[in-house]
Amino acid sequence: MSRRALRPVFKRLWLLAPVVTLGVGCSSTWGCDFDKNSGPRTFALPATLNDGGVPTQDTPCEDLCEALGATTPCSRIAKGEGGAEADMVTCEASVLCEGRRPEGLCSDGAVAAEVPPLGALFARMAHLEAASVPAFERLADELAGHGAPERLVRAARRAAKDEVRHASAMESLALRQGAPMPELKVAPFQPRSLEALAIENAVEGCVRETFGALLAGWQARSAEDAQVRESLGAIAPDELMHAELSWAIDAWAMEQLSPEARERVDAARREAWRELERNAVTSHLPDDVARLSGLPAADVARRLVRELAAELMPGALA
Repeated sequence: MSRRALRPVFKRLWLLAPVVTLGVGCSSTWGCDFDKNSGPRTFALPATLNDGGVPTQDTPCEDLCEALGATTPCSRIAKGEGGAEADMVTCEASVLCEGRRPEGLCSDGAVAAEVPPLGALFARMAHLEAASVPAFERLADELAGHGAPERLVRAARRAAKDEVRHASAMESLALRQGAPMPELKVAPFQPRSLEALAIENAVEGCVRETFGALLAGWQARSAEDAQVRESLGAIAPDELMHAELSWAIDAWAMEQLSPEARERVDAARREAWRELERNAVTSHLPDDVARLSGLPAADVARRLVRELAAELMPGALA
C-alpha cells in the first residue's frame, strides 16, 4: 500500500464527516482492546424502546440497555439517588478503540469510576499513545535486526518521537476533563521471527493503526470542542504517516516470507478486519461525549470499517 493509494481513500471517507464550524462549542487514535474497554456506563433513559414503546418506571433495565445498544448486567438509578438529576440506567457497554498496541501491554488505561466519561476516554487515548512509543522503538530495532531498509528503520524511530508528542497532547485533554494519566505497564520484549513481526504489523499497523488514523482525521473535522479539533488536527497527519509506514513494512516483509507464511499473515489481517467490524457494531458512547470528541456513532463507524477494508483488503468483510 503506497502513499498514493492510501491517502485518496482517507480523503474520500473524510468527506463523510460532519464538519463543525468555528465557534461551536473529544479525541487521537483510540486505543485499547475490546474486552478491556468494555465496562459499566451510565446513560440517560432512551426516548423510545426497540418495540416502539416509551420507557416507564416499570421498564426492565435490560430493555433500556437494549434500546441504547448496550448489554447486561444492568441497573436502574432513580432520580435523586446518589444525586442523579434524572432517571438513569447503568449498562455494560464498549467503546471502539483503535491504535497500535505493543506486544506485552499489561495496563488497560482505565481510570477511577468517578472520572467523567470524556476524561476517561481521553485518558485511554493518552495511554495508548504512550504505549506506542516503546512499540515503535522495538519495531525499529527489530527491523534493523532483520535487515530491513534503513528508510523503514528511520521512519519507525521518527514515529516513536511523534507518539511522545501525541501522548502529551492527549494527556492535556484528559487532565482538562479531570482524568489523570493512567500508569503504563509493558512487559519486557522477547525476540521474535520476521513472520511474528509481520503478523503483528498486519494486525496492529495495517488494520488498527490505519483505522485509528482515519478516526483521528474524522475527529479533527467533527469534534465540537475546539481544543480537541486543534489537537487532532496536529496529530492526524502523523498518524496517517504511521499507517503508511505499516503498509511499507508489510510490503517489504511479505517479500521476505515464504508463501505459507504470507498466507498466515493475510489470515491474521483478515480476522483483524472482522474483529474491528464487530467492535464498531458494539461500540457506544453517551451522546455528549461522542459529540465533543467527534467520534462517529456505531453505524457510521461500521460503515467506515467496511469501506476501508473493501479498499485495502477486498473480500475481507464480504
